Amino acid sequence: MVLTKSELIASLQNEVRILLHLAGKIDRATLDYRPTPKQRSTTELLRYLTVMGPALVRAAKSGAFDPAAWTAAENAASVGDFDQTLVALAAQSAVYAELLADVSDADFRAEVEIFGGKCSRGAFLVNTVLCGCAAYRTQIFLYLKSCGRQDLNTMNLWAGVDPPRKD
Repeated sequence: MVLTKSELIASLQNEVRILLHLAGKIDRATLDYRPTPKQRSTTELLRYLTVMGPALVRAAKSGAFDPAAWTAAENAASVGDFDQTLVALAAQSAVYAELLADVSDADFRAEVEIFGGKCSRGAFLVNTVLCGCAAYRTQIFLYLKSCGRQDLNTMNLWAGVDPPRKD
């Protein structure tokens, strides 16, 4: 494993922190924004993110994707309002630590086959979960920019902080 377990957990928790920073920039009037008719709205994307990471960590742990559990989690997330969705996202910091607490170095190196591809459990966690979080937060950032938040920049996206003020 390139990352230690504590580094992986910290990276996932940082993704949660950055996503919450970006979500705090969303104007509630733009929650229904979607770039094209077939893309998720801002609200739908945030709800999806309450499901994606934890469900894929569970899949990595078990070695199999559980469509029924995914569907149940999506259905539960679909009824949450914006504030409830943010609470669910914030809870993921603890969820990631809890889900990964009992994963050993040997478990990270064990091979899994999920979505038709074989790789180590650790590689799946990094390439699918961690990278997926970064990709979707970038999508949220782009939604914000499309909705007029031209004040946001790469500091918001990659560091999860507001840029220094130019006085």
